Amino acid sequence: MQQWLKISLLLCTFGFLKEIRPSEPFIVDYLAGPWRNLTMEQIIQEAFPIGTYSYLAQLAVIFLVTDLLRYKPIIVVNGAAGIIVWSMLTWTTSLNALKVLEIFYGTYCAAEVAYFSYIYAKVDREHYQKVTSHTRAAIYSGRFFAASLAQLLVYFEAMDYRQLNYLSLAAQISATLWALFLPSVPTSMYFHRQTLTDELPESSTTQYNADADRHEKMVEVMEDERSDDSKPPIPSTTVSPERRRQQPPFRSRLKDAFVLLWTHFRTSFTNRSVLQWSVWYGLAMAGYIQILAYVQALWSSIDETQPAIWNGAVEAAVTLLGAIVSLLAGYLHSGFLKPRTSLLSLALLSFAAGGAMLLATNTGNLVVSYLGYMIFCVLYAFAITVVSAEIAKNISDDCFGLVFGFNTLVALSLQTLLTFSVTDSDGWFALDVFGQFTVFSCYFLVLGGIYTAFLATEIIASVIRRYR
Repeated sequence: MQQWLKISLLLCTFGFLKEIRPSEPFIVDYLAGPWRNLTMEQIIQEAFPIGTYSYLAQLAVIFLVTDLLRYKPIIVVNGAAGIIVWSMLTWTTSLNALKVLEIFYGTYCAAEVAYFSYIYAKVDREHYQKVTSHTRAAIYSGRFFAASLAQLLVYFEAMDYRQLNYLSLAAQISATLWALFLPSVPTSMYFHRQTLTDELPESSTTQYNADADRHEKMVEVMEDERSDDSKPPIPSTTVSPERRRQQPPFRSRLKDAFVLLWTHFRTSFTNRSVLQWSVWYGLAMAGYIQILAYVQALWSSIDETQPAIWNGAVEAAVTLLGAIVSLLAGYLHSGFLKPRTSLLSLALLSFAAGGAMLLATNTGNLVVSYLGYMIFCVLYAFAITVVSAEIAKNISDDCFGLVFGFNTLVALSLQTLLTFSVTDSDGWFALDVFGQFTVFSCYFLVLGGIYTAFLATEIIASVIRRYR
């Protein structure tokens, strides 16, 4: 087996194990059940918002620390945080314990960035597309397996909601132990870049000047890549035996890292296409995460007399359909996505997603709500795949982590604003669950309106240019 494939298999096994969380589709019913006996207001207005705030507070720091510590330690932290979360879910009962748990859940979510970054530091860029599909497939497979297993166990009354936590905890322990055996990464994107020279420098000043020249050349290369999408990817560097690895002083590496971060950021986000797609990515992701976090509360409120016993089946179906439409979106011909067409498609998808969630919210039938939610998730899976591909097409390979990490940070910032505005008991409005989901649905309708306005502006500008 080739080395890159072996590493991909090792990492994907961790990803699969980590996603085996059969308790998640029924978490709200568990918290509101006899095991913890919390009210819906305590769950969604006091406890869950802490997880959102914790996630945002830790993401930027963990992104930098992940690169500084070279990925593997943060992957282990990811698994360890999962162990803490599901241990506390299983063996604590108070509201205060749930709030503390949400802080660690923020760590668990934020540390996931290491899972997606690790593989790019361990394999050559010629394998990036394949290993990306592998890591995504592992995530989808784990979620589908967990949701299907949960639904079967609950339907046949083999386990109650609390006992599902034991399976989730066992999977987190297994994932953490597996992570310990992942091979270490000698280099990273920013803080531990490998510098190759024919001979060692005479001083740190010489090294700094060389690094400065390298950064200038990098800007030129990346600018060329931006303006010419037809250029083939840069092949991975082959290191001759005569050349030696050199590790510059830490302060120099630290300065170089932030210079390179700014270079990547400036080069990427001054590209109009990247900015256009990134705006939708951040705005849509914020609404999507918010809906996923609270949709079980909506279902419990729609039908309070009957347990929401089909949550697992719905999540399994959403995962499977999401994987299918993501593959279909990957085959979408890039020539179809011209500036006007892309703006129109994003507007229509946003309107449709908002309409689907309005259907899921304003119904007294739980099955109809399930259906509306599934339509919403499928539309989002299709759109986010296309958007991600378009962003990736317009940036350098080295910028992937930074661009998508920044877009996620923007999404979490907006989600935090949404949470504080309409969900948090100490926030501005503190709406009930139906009011919240009405806002979330209208949020996507407004997003569709924004891109309709962008489309109109593009058409008007085109007409003006034509008749000048």
